[in-house]
Amino acid sequence: MSTARRELPVAVRLGGFVAGLAVAFGGAYGIGAAVGDSPAAAEPAPAAAHGGDHEEKPAAATLPGLTVTQDGYTLVPAAATLPAGRAVPFRFTVTGPDGRPVTDYERSHEKDLHLVVVRRDLAAFQHVHPVLAADGRWSVPLDLAAAGTYRVFADFVPAGGEGLTLGTDVAVAGAYAPAALPAPAVTAEVDGYQVSLAGTPAAGRETELAFTVRRGGVPVDTLQPYLGAYGHLVSLRAGDLAYLHTHPTQEARAGRPGGPEVRFGTTFPTAGSYRLYLDFQVGGTVRTAAFTVDVPAAGTAGGHDDGAGHGD
Repeated sequence: MSTARRELPVAVRLGGFVAGLAVAFGGAYGIGAAVGDSPAAAEPAPAAAHGGDHEEKPAAATLPGLTVTQDGYTLVPAAATLPAGRAVPFRFTVTGPDGRPVTDYERSHEKDLHLVVVRRDLAAFQHVHPVLAADGRWSVPLDLAAAGTYRVFADFVPAGGEGLTLGTDVAVAGAYAPAALPAPAVTAEVDGYQVSLAGTPAAGRETELAFTVRRGGVPVDTLQPYLGAYGHLVSLRAGDLAYLHTHPTQEARAGRPGGPEVRFGTTFPTAGSYRLYLDFQVGGTVRTAAFTVDVPAAGTAGGHDDGAGHGD
């Protein structure tokens, strides 16, 4: 991952939004229970999509999060259907190549395992950290007040192994009305905080994105370290929900505030629409700002290899 701290010359160019995109992928989704459960599971990745430990990894045969099994490790939820509720217990295991639950993990970004849960229409997002029991079972309460199909991503590093992101679906009972993907925008607001986004994304090459946090128009320079950084970014490709997990180029220091800007290096594997979720912490509370970004193909208008962007 690039560590350059140059000022970005232009704002993100966000392309047009295809109305009703959610309808295309908001219908019934099967529960992911085997390798290749997603139509895109065998798609070759043109560029690295997972940034563990502040470095982009080489391209893999399968983009992260599209399969329930990889390298002999499998994500196994205790139940494939859950009731709706604000604090629904969710339990799962990760089995290893020997078929037994994994109980030994290496810490990555201050946690043994990161669980990201998102509704298939990208309207609901959670990033939580479950508790591991001695028998290898993980457990955590989830906010599943809205019915629908949810994609569950387990992001972890097994002891002595490489970082993995496994994904599977769980269904939440109740009437489901898919929401349309929000239109692209360069600003988002959450709990009175305004977050702006700048950068020039293009498919297949590393992009530097800069998020600036303000409150009441005043830059916030009291960002607290969260998971070892001043911000945490998860990006999901609309449709198949291919998973990109990146971290800032700046290093956070314990006890020292940061901000108002947090920069990330990430690679969007293909052109298309993506939903970006930025976690940041102020005053001991973690908040999430969400953005829709349309990523053009490299070499097209708005996606030139020289990094130049073009406003709408």
